[in-house]
Amino acid sequence: MPDPDSVVERAKRDETPVHRASSADAQRIAALLHAFNTEFDTETPGVAVLAERLRTLLAGPSTFAVLGGDPVVGVALVTLRPNVWSDGPVALLDEMYVAPEQRGSGIGSAILRQMVEICRDLGAAAIEINVDESDAGAMRFYERHGFSGTDPDSGERAFYFYRSLEPAN
Repeated sequence: MPDPDSVVERAKRDETPVHRASSADAQRIAALLHAFNTEFDTETPGVAVLAERLRTLLAGPSTFAVLGGDPVVGVALVTLRPNVWSDGPVALLDEMYVAPEQRGSGIGSAILRQMVEICRDLGAAAIEINVDESDAGAMRFYERHGFSGTDPDSGERAFYFYRSLEPAN
């Protein structure tokens, strides 16, 4: 793994175009998220449905996205929620994706750094990320950028639990 503070990595960081997305970018983000799920054989509602949802979410105050590359080849999608334990919201990195042929180029790191800065600017108290147990590469990536899979106070491993809710009849 490249050292994120090496001269080469710093040069890449300074040259990698990243920007906060607007609702006008919904179609582009939807295409990336669809590619992400398709790459990992995960169900997707399709680009049109995702784009419509993203247009609504990105127009509001609790969702933002960061795009990277020129042309755009990576995205981070973040939602913010209030939290009783802090004055500021907690950010959840819902999705992060970089096209396979661009991985290792520094785009993901640039996107993540920009996402962290936006979270700081929005007064977020913390950022949460859920990673599949089998995705050791993602875990290394996030750890390299200061994230941890353990509770900072107790040192215990953190776990993510999930339950899908079927519509009520």
